[in-house]
Amino acid sequence: MAADRAALIALTALAPVSWGTTYAVTTEFLPPDRPLFTGLARALPAGLLLLALTRVLPRGAWWGRAVVLGALNIGAFFPLLFLSAYRLPGGTAAVVGSAGPLFVVGLSALLLGLRPTVRSVAAGAAAACGLGLVVLEGAGALDALGVLAALGSTLSMSAGTVLTKRWGLPDGVGPLALTGWQLTAGGLIVAPVAFLVEGAPPALDAPAIGGYLYLALANTAVAYWLWFRGIGRLGATQVTFLGPLSPLTAAVVGWAALGQGLTPLQLAGMALAFGATVAGARTPPAPVRADPAPAVPCGSTARNRRKDPMDVTDRALRR
Repeated sequence: MAADRAALIALTALAPVSWGTTYAVTTEFLPPDRPLFTGLARALPAGLLLLALTRVLPRGAWWGRAVVLGALNIGAFFPLLFLSAYRLPGGTAAVVGSAGPLFVVGLSALLLGLRPTVRSVAAGAAAACGLGLVVLEGAGALDALGVLAALGSTLSMSAGTVLTKRWGLPDGVGPLALTGWQLTAGGLIVAPVAFLVEGAPPALDAPAIGGYLYLALANTAVAYWLWFRGIGRLGATQVTFLGPLSPLTAAVVGWAALGQGLTPLQLAGMALAFGATVAGARTPPAPVRADPAPAVPCGSTARNRRKDPMDVTDRALRR
């Protein structure tokens, strides 16, 4: 059991590691100043691909829930994330996301009825202090709108993470299908806004096409499936404490590939945020009040239900 749990944490951690590369891909390969179109291109193709693979649509209350989760985790999160990526150095933009664990601790108490533990509050506060060191040390050079966008994207994703844990999975539906619903809903929300605000799509060269393909497939379809799957198995707070792996990755990529630098105090802030990741990820999961699973109609059996293609993997991890 311990080995299975460690493997699950490691697989879930691949999601924020992948997201840490978003900033470098955005600034180096994608058209400039197109946060809405970039969010659309990242979300909608991946969502439609997952819908085609799973061939499962929401039912009943899950139509509304899919829209809410899609708006929080994708529709608001992606444009704000890319706005911050265009206006801040990658490592700095990602470190702002270290406030996420503190947001999730508070929202979990409000929406899930979970009493914050001393460890989770301390780890969240440490992450926020690390954020403060990074932002305040470079305040003269940081773009205020970029910082606000990064905080807004973190708050939106935190709310979506907590609601994902609260609502759980629909009966007979796996995390791959749920990911497809959210990406599609979020992409459809962003689409009209992108065309109204930014106009027609920009001309794309080969690097831009490659960048968008990477973001849509590895960085979104696969990474978000791992993330939502981890939330279902580990808990919203524990999974969110893996988030600071994203700034660490962004900083390493920025330093190694883009020549970006951070001051010693900012590096200390990043180390503090990463230490909070280790402490928070080790926090034992608390029981969560989840909505009851919908009743199975008379005459239906497990054999008749349509299964998510990844259910086999999920069952194996539960053993």
